[in-house]
Amino acid sequence: MPLHDWTDRPGWDGVHHLWITELLRWIKPQLPEGYRAYIGTAPVVAVGAPTERPDVGVRQWTEGAVPSGHGSPNGPGAAAKPLDEPDEEIAVATIEPGKALYVEIQGRLVAAVELVSPRNKDRPIARDMYLSRYLGYVLEGVHLLLVDVHRRPVGFSFADRIAQELQLKQQPPCPPPLAISYRVGEPAATGGRLLARWLRPLTAGQPLPTLQLALTVTQAVRVDLEQTYARAAADACLS
Repeated sequence: MPLHDWTDRPGWDGVHHLWITELLRWIKPQLPEGYRAYIGTAPVVAVGAPTERPDVGVRQWTEGAVPSGHGSPNGPGAAAKPLDEPDEEIAVATIEPGKALYVEIQGRLVAAVELVSPRNKDRPIARDMYLSRYLGYVLEGVHLLLVDVHRRPVGFSFADRIAQELQLKQQPPCPPPLAISYRVGEPAATGGRLLARWLRPLTAGQPLPTLQLALTVTQAVRVDLEQTYARAAADACLS
């Protein structure tokens, strides 16, 4: 099924959920022994986090008991005082973490697949937050496959911003829709690490390409974006 024009089409949230699931089903059987793929919202630092109990003391107080240093029932500060009325109280929109596909081995994150949603770039604060997230993968040595099928906002591209931040001067401007794969390689002679990339512009009405998701410098799985997207779109009843 060719790529839909998502400029004004509703229903992306459902397709996102189905597509990331199809990508998991596609990638999982191709992984070498020892690798694990899963869908989650956990940040990179949470992967392989220590499982020991935190260094925090928790005490259980009997009814009526007062912890030392917290005052006494009859002393100052015994009763909580109400807060002053605020000058203004408004509802603030939050940035919900989107689900991504992660590949890890022995508790270490090695690769990620991210499908960009409109809310990832609808506000400057969202663009900055997700740019930091995508850059964080590459800077921490995590291979990344990034897919953005949403043309808006016109003039903004995560691929262009990543290239700007990493000073990749040879990359031509590439507005979305696009798919790009980053492979983080060995240390470079000039400092830092070698970074390989495969950039594929996408076109509404045309089939999607197959791109590789690197696991190491020498190992990768091939990800058929067309087949996985077609299955997700069919399940979402998109015509």
